[in-house]
Amino acid sequence: MSEQPTQEMIDKWHRWFAVECNNRAWGLTSKTDRTPDEDRDMLYMAYSSAYHWSKVGAPVNDARADVTLAHVHALLGHGRPALQHAQRCLTFFENNASEDWDIAFAHAEVAHAAAVLGDVALHAKHYAAASARGAAIAEDEDRRVFLEEFSRIPATVRARSETQDLDWILRQ
Repeated sequence: MSEQPTQEMIDKWHRWFAVECNNRAWGLTSKTDRTPDEDRDMLYMAYSSAYHWSKVGAPVNDARADVTLAHVHALLGHGRPALQHAQRCLTFFENNASEDWDIAFAHAEVAHAAAVLGDVALHAKHYAAASARGAAIAEDEDRRVFLEEFSRIPATVRARSETQDLDWILRQ
């Protein structure tokens, strides 16, 4: 008869998988030449990380998982789920004690989702907030990481036409 793992062991595994899946997802986000299989892996890793954090993390870990999910969905052109995750993490970080970079990233992800959706006003508002918050990040390394990711988010957005909106909705 095999020995059953303790809850402590299971929690340790959840934490390990949460970190590893998150790191793998973010590693794939920075690739400019992802294959369709890597796109799928990036999405699966983001959701896997979120699942494992939901088992052992604090609420801040759930919010940071939403940042990752928003980023991945935006990269894949999934505007609506990107915006849902981005708004959820922004709400959390605005209403709880948070790191300066958490709030900057949340605004950046709302801007990113808005760019995918072609929402010019929403993008402009959150892009400006992310830019200001990012420039004010106190720690040099945190600011460098943020600015590197932020540089990949479109600075300007063209509004979608009604035909583009219909085409986009049908692809979702």
